[in-house]
Amino acid sequence: MTSSYDQFRQRSDFLGTQVVTRTAGKSLGFVSQLWVDVDRCEVVAVGLREQLLPGVMSGTEHIMQLSSIRQVGDVILVDDDDVIEDDLNMAPYSIMLNSEVITESGELLGRLRDLKFDVVTGKLESIIIASFGLPKIPDQVISTYELPVDEIVSSGPDRLIVFEGAEEKLVQLSVGILERLGIGRAPWERDDDSEYIMPVSTANQLPSGIQTPVEPLQQTRQPMMEERWTEDDWGEPEPISAEPMPQRQAEMAYREAPLEEDNWPAQPANPAPVSYEADVKEVTEDIWTDDEPEPYNAPPVNIPQKKKVTEYEEELDY
Repeated sequence: MTSSYDQFRQRSDFLGTQVVTRTAGKSLGFVSQLWVDVDRCEVVAVGLREQLLPGVMSGTEHIMQLSSIRQVGDVILVDDDDVIEDDLNMAPYSIMLNSEVITESGELLGRLRDLKFDVVTGKLESIIIASFGLPKIPDQVISTYELPVDEIVSSGPDRLIVFEGAEEKLVQLSVGILERLGIGRAPWERDDDSEYIMPVSTANQLPSGIQTPVEPLQQTRQPMMEERWTEDDWGEPEPISAEPMPQRQAEMAYREAPLEEDNWPAQPANPAPVSYEADVKEVTEDIWTDDEPEPYNAPPVNIPQKKKVTEYEEELDY
């Protein structure tokens, strides 16, 4: 196959190109999709649509192999109608768009947005990544980067793993609007915290150089808790706060203080013995004689009369 243009083309430039036969000049459709063998990093098939509307591919999609292309220019030339192979099994292949591109340590570099491949052999030359993997977003809106395919370590259905430090080999192709304004950055350059900082009003802030004195925190000692058991409840102790520590210290100091001799009368050296003789009374009368007791006059007792209190009956009907 010969090519009047550069041998390497991007997927976005390849889409929408008309496919024409060399023998009869018949149009087979327009390129609508590229199918890639991810394991071999190679474009193997091309999807064709019969009609090309502005921004939309319509009609039934047909499949032809990339090796059927004979020449690439303003149009793509093939031999004849036999290049259409709708019975090809496309299950092992992928379009690779919007796949995550991460390093071996799990750092996200972006999402796959486009491919650059060799139109002769189909080998991928590089991948183009951005913050979003939607090709419909123009390059002027978001920043795009190019990474060689040799940096790919392994691949999966929706993920590409590249070598650690591959972000140093990225080549920036376009600068997005956010990056021009100084707001947006590359995914691997972003911190874990959000870049947006909420503005804080400085109306109530003190000027620089003036510091308000900070009062020392007074350590308050919480009173000790003692347990008292009540007769009604043997299970749960009743907490009673102990005396404050300063009062207890004053009491102990009072007990340990020496006694002053001036406050006590002087005691004789040899005190006189004290006799403890019981008083003896002569009993001349019979103690068993029943004396008539004086009548007991009880004081009047004011007993309140019991009053009947009317109880309110609960109304059942509301």
